[in-house]
Amino acid sequence: MVLEISDSNSEKGGFPPPTTTKEVPTTYYTTTYSYRYGEQANTRRLLLAILKLATCLCLASWIYRFALPGPATLHLPSKYSGALRDDPASEFADDDFPLRVHEPWDISVDFPYPRTLSYEVTEGTWLRLDVHPVSGDIVFDMAGDLYCLSADAYSGAGRVRERTEAVPVLTGVPHDADPRFSPEGDRLAFKSDAGLGADNLWVMPWAADGCTAMDVRAHVSSSRELELKIQDEELLARGMKETDERKLRRLTGEGRTDARRITNETYNWVSDLRWHPSGDKVVATKRYYSSRSLGAGEGWEFPVPTFNTKSQIEVGAGKRLVSKNLPMGWTKADYVEQQIGYEQFIWAGDDALIYAGNVRDVDGSYTYSKDVHKGIYAIFGRNLTTGAEETLVSVSPGGASRPTLSRDGRTLAFVRRVRDKEALVLKDLNTGTLHHVWHGLTYDLSTIYAPMGTYPSFAFTPSLSSPGIIIWAAGQIWHVPLARNAEGELVAATKVTNNADLAPNVIPFTAHISKKLAETRRVKTDVRKFESGPQRIRAFTQLALDEAGGRAVFAGAGQTWVQVLGNSLINPTTLDPIDDANFLGTSKPAQRIPHLHPSAGYYSPSFVPASSFALHARWDNLHFSSLELADLESGQVWNVVGLPKGRWFGAVASGAAENGVRTVVLVKTGGDVLTGNVVATAQTGVWVGEITLPSLSLSLDTVALNNLRHVPSSVDLSDVVKLSFVDGEASEVLVQQSDRALRLSLRDGAEQVVAQGKETDELIFSPSGSVSSKSSRRAERNNAAGGAAFISLFHVYYAPPSSVDSEKEMWAKPGKAPKNLARLSGDGGHDVVFSGDGSVIGWFLGPYLHTLPLSRLPSCKGAIGADSSTFGIDCVRGLLDVTAVDVAYTPDVQRLSSEAHQSIANGAQKSMQEHAAGSNADVVIIHNATVLSMANGVLTRDLRSGASVVIRSGVVEAVGGSGVGEGLRGAFVINAEGGYVVPGFIDAHAHWSGTEDKYPATSWEMQTFLAYGVTTLHNPSLHNSLGYVERGRIESGLMAGPRLFHTGTVIYGASDYSIHQDIASMREAREALVRIKAEAGDASWSYKNYNLPTRAARQRLLTAARELGMLCVPEGGMNYDWDLTYIVDGMTTIEHNIPVSKLYDDILTLYTMSGTGSTPTHIVDYGGMPGEQYLWATEDIPNDLKLRTHTRHDILEGLSESTSRPFNSMALWNVSASVANMVHRGLRAHIGAHGEPPLGLMYHQEMFYAKAGGLSNYEVIRAATADAAITFGLFDSLGSISAGKLADLVVFPPGFDLLQDDIRQTRNVRYVIRGGRVWDAATMEEMWPVKRKRVLPPFNAE
Repeated sequence: MVLEISDSNSEKGGFPPPTTTKEVPTTYYTTTYSYRYGEQANTRRLLLAILKLATCLCLASWIYRFALPGPATLHLPSKYSGALRDDPASEFADDDFPLRVHEPWDISVDFPYPRTLSYEVTEGTWLRLDVHPVSGDIVFDMAGDLYCLSADAYSGAGRVRERTEAVPVLTGVPHDADPRFSPEGDRLAFKSDAGLGADNLWVMPWAADGCTAMDVRAHVSSSRELELKIQDEELLARGMKETDERKLRRLTGEGRTDARRITNETYNWVSDLRWHPSGDKVVATKRYYSSRSLGAGEGWEFPVPTFNTKSQIEVGAGKRLVSKNLPMGWTKADYVEQQIGYEQFIWAGDDALIYAGNVRDVDGSYTYSKDVHKGIYAIFGRNLTTGAEETLVSVSPGGASRPTLSRDGRTLAFVRRVRDKEALVLKDLNTGTLHHVWHGLTYDLSTIYAPMGTYPSFAFTPSLSSPGIIIWAAGQIWHVPLARNAEGELVAATKVTNNADLAPNVIPFTAHISKKLAETRRVKTDVRKFESGPQRIRAFTQLALDEAGGRAVFAGAGQTWVQVLGNSLINPTTLDPIDDANFLGTSKPAQRIPHLHPSAGYYSPSFVPASSFALHARWDNLHFSSLELADLESGQVWNVVGLPKGRWFGAVASGAAENGVRTVVLVKTGGDVLTGNVVATAQTGVWVGEITLPSLSLSLDTVALNNLRHVPSSVDLSDVVKLSFVDGEASEVLVQQSDRALRLSLRDGAEQVVAQGKETDELIFSPSGSVSSKSSRRAERNNAAGGAAFISLFHVYYAPPSSVDSEKEMWAKPGKAPKNLARLSGDGGHDVVFSGDGSVIGWFLGPYLHTLPLSRLPSCKGAIGADSSTFGIDCVRGLLDVTAVDVAYTPDVQRLSSEAHQSIANGAQKSMQEHAAGSNADVVIIHNATVLSMANGVLTRDLRSGASVVIRSGVVEAVGGSGVGEGLRGAFVINAEGGYVVPGFIDAHAHWSGTEDKYPATSWEMQTFLAYGVTTLHNPSLHNSLGYVERGRIESGLMAGPRLFHTGTVIYGASDYSIHQDIASMREAREALVRIKAEAGDASWSYKNYNLPTRAARQRLLTAARELGMLCVPEGGMNYDWDLTYIVDGMTTIEHNIPVSKLYDDILTLYTMSGTGSTPTHIVDYGGMPGEQYLWATEDIPNDLKLRTHTRHDILEGLSESTSRPFNSMALWNVSASVANMVHRGLRAHIGAHGEPPLGLMYHQEMFYAKAGGLSNYEVIRAATADAAITFGLFDSLGSISAGKLADLVVFPPGFDLLQDDIRQTRNVRYVIRGGRVWDAATMEEMWPVKRKRVLPPFNAE
């Protein structure tokens, strides 16, 4: 539902369907400033003096600027001298990213586009435009191409205008945008990602004859030229290398033969260029990433090359004019982390700039959901000679952005929000008067990070006698006539003339769009097939090696294992980590570590040195951690007593002692996501105790942990913590965290840092050898006695002793890495460890355990020294030993059948007839149901009343009328009482928080998802390996939960040193995807690129994804231009909404016809107040009984207070309307709740938002089930109630009309069925095949 209230029917916020929930009043806050009594009088005198001085200065300034005659120039106060300004960016080297230079790539020819989409439009989305300074012709961008519209389309008042054809002047694969004419009109500059795919500035000649002469279609006028064009495109689509002749034809046909670079950025990017009056240079916004992928802007000046120049533009060349500011308390070293900058720079004379900036985020961090009515952006001016600056337009009310100067420099135009409208405002720089000339604009995007601009570029017409503004709004290009009033100020023409014909009017146009499209990524995954047999565990964690590196222990799927190493038949140089042929007899099978409780979760295993024993921990949801001591040879197990109740992990024992007593060190943590913060949260940290190994001849079944005491330390318990004893001694322990390793004295807690990493994920230090003192280190630098290994940027590295300096951070940036650093991993790795004697390094990648005896490494010394980019990996790879860890668990389908038959056996049947019923023990029948199967995508074919569903062994066997299933004695029967039965819901964009908890606790998060009918989760950002460790706990039956799929860690473009990836080569692209897919095999079928700044990197990943069989679900990221390239390049979906909330035919058609799907996540919509806040404001979340049954109360209570905000502050209503429009055209949309609290219920609120834009209830359910399954390639197994598919279903109570009632009532689920297993959704008590209720940790105090 879309609100259309404005002079031009431009889109606004919308009104949702009526709600019966209570209204929440607005909350007001007051800040009080207090002074100590003795200071009040002096303070008041000082303030009065300042006020008088300011008054005098203001009066003098007014007289000088306005009362005295003079030209219309930008005057700026000079109290801030440029000489006194200390540039915050003066120490910012900007030399960390990209990590490596990109290998050659051309987005137009190195990636295939076999499809062509052609269509006509009479409207467009977010058209950035300029007006020729002489002819008045309009040039604008649309869908990534540039078009020209003759001035005849709007010149002449009062006549009825026919549609004028906008002719294409720049086309092709590159995404071109924001064109700007030079001051003389002889050149056109624009933003383009041509070449490598980074957003750069380009310039090309502009013909004196304007649109007609620039029409690129003139280059393909003959049938022969057309034939060659088609032939050339076919050759490119087939991957045939482009010849020079074909390249010239392509560039000519696109209109870019004479285009020249202005900038050459390969990581940062530039936009919003504006010409200097001289025509020799431009100013533009150059955007920089922080660790967050929001590019903060600076103002940069770039010289414009001549067309006869042949010299290359140096990477990063240009001159910084305006830096970001530093928040209070920040130093220059923090500059890169400033997320807020300036943008939309324009020249105001030869040496002055006007620009806009977000002034609400003042602490350096970008925030969402700001109040557009109070204003977010302000407009500033700066004199570049003196450094003087001032605020030209203040932030309140409604903000001010997209500054644009009139041709004579006197009038500053900008846009701002005015209540429920968007205004075009003029400020006369001579008088300071503001005039609101038109309220017909589309809402600006100041509420979001908007690299495409908070409003599309617009321009004044060249005529001084009949001035006007050409501007985009509501899908059209508008002419806004202006006139001068008695004071000489520009105002709306209708205010001066009272001529209605001079009101703002549409400039009607038509345009032909032709786009080259890549094939959309599609992959089919047969979930039923790989869940029907034994499932191999592929994701392991908590690795430990024995003393010599001959054995390993580790955890996976909530169990602990021991593996004998050596004699592997796998060739490390040819290893493909996703090829299961490697498991065919190449290694000895792993064995479970002997244990006492088969149904418990086990974790944190370690070897006891010089013995046959291993320690590991057992988890109980009520009693928490326990330790067990297992003899790996005899299989005997002892329970370790003496450990207080708490969360314990990481236990390691010291080497042999004369008295037989071993020292044990372990860590106690406080609360976490899954276990809460209520029980056993005190006395956390490092603890030490003593244990005596038992004699096998004794019959004792317990071993005591004695003298347990706390050791004070600075250990970060929320981080990685790996413990090992130093040199076998019991007095000191190495504590190894993600980015530091330290020696900790167990006697007095004294600490010494021995190694540091720069944003490393893991860092370990050799347990052998001692560490030189700090004083001796000064005398002999770089002489650490122990080598170190670390995980940096997903790879495993080793730094020899001579390269480890405890005072220097280590990382793997070429040119900044430690000397002689060696890369050990081919495709990546995690859980890196040393053997007990420090002679072997080991790590995991998927089910492949890699080990390297360090004695082999010198053979690659030369290769390591010569390879400054990948640190010798091509040599080192051949030195590795690789063991395929081959262990599996019984899939739920088999467990379900076994449990069902066991339940009947336990029922003590008394007759042969009842015994015969055992053949149907694994059958569930749902009868008297209204089945909405979603099998056909058409309501009339999918709906069946009085129907029955038969499920056998977790698979749908039949769907039919009331007679289906009759005679199947012994089956479990559900009487639906006429209630609806639908496929289980798929949360296409889910997040949750407990994956990286250290303990295998039962997850209330997973249980909550199930309770609300979500039977399949797709998380587009989860830890590569730990996400699949959690999946293994679900699939192996350790806990209940939906089917879990995820993308692994996002492939991240921003300057986060721990997860950044360049993807500067095809090798990097394949490695990035292999290390995701290796952790789950067939269950890993997607990846997510997250604001990668070069299109080349994104195309490389898509190319690798074709080989590896993976889908791409990119982060939308609030970048409109990049989103369009995701669609054109064939990405599977776009996660989040296109940031322009109301889309028009150019993008509606492109998006719909491309095949890319949409997961809009209105819950966290880009643009004003997100949907989650509307739910919090309108419902009593903390007191919802179902939520309080399944969810942590502290999370619910955090949602108690909210603020009432108008619906026109919520762009999600327009997003919903745009998505609904595309769904009706054929787009597949999906429901994704983003993991926002409250889990489960928020999914159904997302359904409500999906419906608000115009979808029917049926279409919403289709998006939640079949459409998501089809997009993700799962429809052969999931997404509909069809024979042969996995039985994931939701049963609603009788009386609820799913097709007509409020869609939010889908939250009231009666039963949820996942793979045939049935739960009561209200209580999550399992009803079948075993009647039970799983115990959750005590995470609530009441």
